[in-house]
Amino acid sequence: VQLQASGGGLAQAGGSLRLSCAASGRTLSNYAMGWFRQAPGKERDFVAVISGSAYSTRYEDSVKGRFTISRDNAKNTAYLQMNSLKPEDTAVYYCAAGLIYSSNDELYDYWGQGTLVTVSS
Repeated sequence: VQLQASGGGLAQAGGSLRLSCAASGRTLSNYAMGWFRQAPGKERDFVAVISGSAYSTRYEDSVKGRFTISRDNAKNTAYLQMNSLKPEDTAVYYCAAGLIYSSNDELYDYWGQGTLVTVSS
């Protein structure tokens, strides 16, 4: 399975970006899809997760109400819509797929390569 993350870039504070994570090699409708981020000099942190059916979602507290995770199983793709961006959202964002719906990155089986999001003040 390969995950390809895209959509990162430079945004101003208050702006929006939409990240995509396209999977190939296997249908991931049975997998939870998660987004994580790693800021410079910091550990990788959980951002959001969506269940295989898209019925359940969970967010890290600082992004609740600003970010929305979604998926299109017909396209084997997950998304992260990021609104009201803040400079502290600056990080490399990674998508991941795993059989367990979790915020724990150790439980994910497949990872994308990361896409850089930079938010200027």
